[in-house]
Amino acid sequence: MRQDHLHQAGPSRLDLARPGASPDAAPFEGDPEARLLQLGERLILDEAQRLPALFPILRGIVDRRIRRRGGYVLLGSASPVVVKSISESLAGRIGLLDLTPSSGPRWPRGRPPGASASSGSGGFPVPFLTADDDARSDWFEAYTRTFIERDLPALGIDVSPVVMRRLWGMLAHANGGLWNASQMAASLGVSYHTVNRYLEILEHLFLIRRLPPYAVNIGKRLVKSPKIYLADTGLLHAILGIHRPPALDVHPARGASWEGFVIGQIISLYGLARPEARAFFWRTARGSEVDLLMDLGDRRVPFEVKLHSSPAQADAASLVACMGDLAIERGYLVHAGSERYSLGRA
Repeated sequence: MRQDHLHQAGPSRLDLARPGASPDAAPFEGDPEARLLQLGERLILDEAQRLPALFPILRGIVDRRIRRRGGYVLLGSASPVVVKSISESLAGRIGLLDLTPSSGPRWPRGRPPGASASSGSGGFPVPFLTADDDARSDWFEAYTRTFIERDLPALGIDVSPVVMRRLWGMLAHANGGLWNASQMAASLGVSYHTVNRYLEILEHLFLIRRLPPYAVNIGKRLVKSPKIYLADTGLLHAILGIHRPPALDVHPARGASWEGFVIGQIISLYGLARPEARAFFWRTARGSEVDLLMDLGDRRVPFEVKLHSSPAQADAASLVACMGDLAIERGYLVHAGSERYSLGRA
């Protein structure tokens, strides 16, 4: 998006997606500080991590205007942990907010809750708004190739494209399961350390969600491995070869897909309302498990996720066990139906 008029009511917005080719990025390459000052004090930089030379300059500008807040909005598809120049240059000068691909408050009008999961489109804008199944499949294939072959090298991340694609496929088939690095490494023919590094890369690029187990006393944790979910259901379905809604309706991954979708929505909404909230799952040696446990500091809120539309009290057995063990007064069973009702007291 070109910015020919610098004096406007709203902030300027620039897309830095392709440095050297993008008309927005090119002016920054010669004299980035002059370009920033030219654009004024209200600026949105999209895919800002692609131009790391900006961050030391931004630090100086922010320090000179220390009493003014909110002038710059930096958008990006990579965690500051990956782009070290961000975390090192802007430490103490930025506030961070994670936005998941599919977030309820950003759904277009007319799209019902759960449409993203049930249609298989996911939450990325283009496939979400694309009605044609073949065009959506083509978009996900192009996205996957671009991510592995261009985006990772552009971030200075050295990985094997073949291993990364295979790992992505294995994670999709194990979506919602416990992470077993040794098993994954053996299947891929790489080391335990390599597969853990690849997982961390996917996590810091917001493509997978790692959900740790909860325990009051970490030393007595019954389950040590986290659960792994692909962050976007559309990408999950594309990797699994689910290209049309009827195929999803009969696919064995449908339940885990719905579970991951709901968990992502809840975590996203809590992240906006209670940034200090932390997400876990709960499991005992006896096999009782609750899909999501939000720790708000002053209280804990458990959620069990069921795909069918009219769950009964028996479906809440693990939820009741969790509430009893952790002395929680209220828990929630999230289902795919449209009715809200009580399942009784624990």
